[in-house]
Amino acid sequence: MQVVHLMASPFFGGPEKQMLGLAVHLPARYRNVFLTFAEKGHCQALLDQVHAHGLEGIALEYNTPKVRRAAAEVARHLRRLEADVLVCSGYKPDVVGWLAARQAGVPVVAVAHGWTGATFKVRLYEKLDRFLLRWMDAVVCVSAAQADKVRAAGVAAHKIRTIANAVGADAFTEPDPEARHYLERMFSAPPRRIVAGAGRLSPEKGFVHFVEAAARLKQTHPEAAFVLFGEGPLRQELTDKIAALGLQDRFLLPGFRTDLARLWSAVDVAVLPSYTEGLPVMVLEACAAGVPVVATAVGGTPEVVHDGVNGFLTSPGDAPALAERIAQLLDDETRRRAMGEQGRQRVKQEFSFARQCEQYEALFAALVRKARRPRASALVG
Repeated sequence: MQVVHLMASPFFGGPEKQMLGLAVHLPARYRNVFLTFAEKGHCQALLDQVHAHGLEGIALEYNTPKVRRAAAEVARHLRRLEADVLVCSGYKPDVVGWLAARQAGVPVVAVAHGWTGATFKVRLYEKLDRFLLRWMDAVVCVSAAQADKVRAAGVAAHKIRTIANAVGADAFTEPDPEARHYLERMFSAPPRRIVAGAGRLSPEKGFVHFVEAAARLKQTHPEAAFVLFGEGPLRQELTDKIAALGLQDRFLLPGFRTDLARLWSAVDVAVLPSYTEGLPVMVLEACAAGVPVVATAVGGTPEVVHDGVNGFLTSPGDAPALAERIAQLLDDETRRRAMGEQGRQRVKQEFSFARQCEQYEALFAALVRKARRPRASALVG
């Protein structure tokens, strides 16, 4: 079966990890090709990863607002590749991909990773996306919470499939002394405890509250240090906030990393203070590495983090509660380790690529059977 993935990838983040992970873990009878909008050259991070796994990846010539030309270009690739199904991730791929799939006569699947509402422009695009999802052949939701949002957008229940995000075996790493030393050497004075977060530095992630929590913990837990991996439009604002709170030596922003699965094992507590999520890959990776998570109870996060079992859940925007929960884990090593192991076992049982692939295989087979049925009837007639 030929599966074509259409993405708009300015960096190699959660959605990219998921779709590439799916492509790598599907059985050999599936051939996967990635098409991506060029995004002013930023798509190269995705293409490098695609090529490193021996898959074909192509940067498209056309982009929005030239929607018709972009759709025609994607349709040409679908015909050339004799695609059986097109899988789209994000509002731009959904718009262009739906048009292209209809031109090429190919079933189209939209993967609803989550809506951020990060800017006014993004909110307009996401509103269009909600409407367009109704016309897809199927919509995959990465969590039950995201499925509720998609249903509320008017998508027919029979089109919706909930297929959770996943992590690969490489995420289940044992503590790596070298990784720990690497993180410790980032700070002028090596810390005894390291609290970390990761994600796009944008408003919906709520990382400003992570900085505020760190300022509170500086007074009560001077042995702790904080690190936030990622890039995004709020980098300067977060840098200024860190300086204003006197955290320059204890709170670092080292940028985007592609080896977080290795580094998570060297962290004591993971933090994600988002306002909205689909199902965060960061949380899955931290749990797989045996790290307890303190996160906000939004989107699909509570489907992974069970409050008081493998981490703690707080309300969005509540820096004092975030600091209190982090402190509880820093103060109790036995509990911290037990919660980390609970998270590892939960992710291993519930969020594997093997399980995810089975669900996608069933969906692809159903779509292809449905697409071929009219052709077979026409031949008989």
